[in-house]
Amino acid sequence: MRAEAFQLAILDWFDRHGRKDLPWQSQPTPYRVWVSEIMLQQTQVATVIPFFQRFMETFPELEDLAAASQQEVLRRWAGLGYYARARNLHKTAQIVKSEYRGQFPRDLERLTGLPGIGRSTAGAILSMAFGVRAAILDGNVKRVLSRFAGIDGWPGEVNIARELWQISERLTPAVRVAEYTQAIMDLGATLCTRRQPACPHCPVHAACQAFRLGKSDTLPPPRPKRILPIRQSFMLALRNGGAFYLQRRPPVGVWGGLWSFPEFEQEAELTAWCERREIDVRQLERLPERRHTFTHFHLDYTPVTGETAISLRVEENAQTCWRKPEEENALPTPVRQLMNELGDSPRTPVTG
Repeated sequence: MRAEAFQLAILDWFDRHGRKDLPWQSQPTPYRVWVSEIMLQQTQVATVIPFFQRFMETFPELEDLAAASQQEVLRRWAGLGYYARARNLHKTAQIVKSEYRGQFPRDLERLTGLPGIGRSTAGAILSMAFGVRAAILDGNVKRVLSRFAGIDGWPGEVNIARELWQISERLTPAVRVAEYTQAIMDLGATLCTRRQPACPHCPVHAACQAFRLGKSDTLPPPRPKRILPIRQSFMLALRNGGAFYLQRRPPVGVWGGLWSFPEFEQEAELTAWCERREIDVRQLERLPERRHTFTHFHLDYTPVTGETAISLRVEENAQTCWRKPEEENALPTPVRQLMNELGDSPRTPVTG
């Protein structure tokens, strides 16, 4: 199938069946497109929509985001995961404001030089906000093109990714590029799905190599399995009058900049920490171990909790605080879930 025929088929399908009511489509400014694309990385549209709407209510313009503190940004991001995205979002807003007078650059090289913006995200900004011909290759598009071209290889491999980029570049049109970009993403999200693709309804199925060969369910192959390492820790969830004692995490790394319970690699470290603060560890309750999975490892953590009559001093540098579950905080999802759970359960007071 020639590129022009592919483009026409995709655009005709989009005109009739594509999604046109997503919140970032109503005002496709570079800022809104950029925020939505960052949120959509490794996250489903249905999950992103309420987060995007709340984010825009708080930071309606790039200048609002740039002027905010990192804690304000992380609070609005809390629950969406992959928090490096939020930190990079904040950094990029400040750079665009200070170095580009608040206007996103209109070329690929300068866009990809900004924190958190890769080649595909830059292509989405250029095509959907500026109408510039630029290819994209997000997860949905990788799947569509892998099947269409019959490429039998994991898209994360360098050689496979290079081939897919070449195909994407060749098929991207010079006109209606914003609609085409949304269309090919929609095709992957709604028809050319990972499992049970609706091939008969696909506008290009007649020319699709995977469909012709009966490989729609097997292409592209999944990422090779890998065994994730396991890290273990103990989290100390101390409560005083309905509030929990929290510490701010370092600005980089796991849960960077978020508020969390004091965390220890060894239980002996937790015990020593409590003893230095005259907290009777004999009255603390050790809960069953839980698991939270990150991209590169599993975290098996054991919550240790208790109600303390001792109001621990809040440090002058604002790296510790007492917070209630209902207060708005930049919290990792496991910490918020544990706070909500423990906040509903009466505990025996722990004294010195």
